[in-house]
Amino acid sequence: QLQAFGGGSVQAGGSLRVSCAASGRTFSNYAMGWFRQAPGKEREFVATITRRGYSTYYGDSVKGRFTISRDNAKNTVYLQMNSLKPEDTAVYYCAATERFSSTMPSEYQYWGRGTLVTVSS
Repeated sequence: QLQAFGGGSVQAGGSLRVSCAASGRTFSNYAMGWFRQAPGKEREFVATITRRGYSTYYGDSVKGRFTISRDNAKNTVYLQMNSLKPEDTAVYYCAATERFSSTMPSEYQYWGRGTLVTVSS
């Protein structure tokens, strides 16, 4: 089970950190990803991190602004979001995959409920 939290409202240029807590399975067996979905748009890849956290990958729209990290001792994955823009407004979802890594939503087996991030101009 995955539970994302930490969303909220922030002004453009601000920062926010969202977290995702996992339970029920061995967290370190899974690569973790963050995706987002804005109203009327398809789900978009944001970032992913491998099982031990040695490798990370980012979507082009967030590269250089967002940082994904994980703490396997706490069964938690984080997404630090800096220099936020109004176009970052979306529901953010965390997901887990048995693959080494993936940017494709279809390759993630487990999904949490999203947390809403709203960025105002």
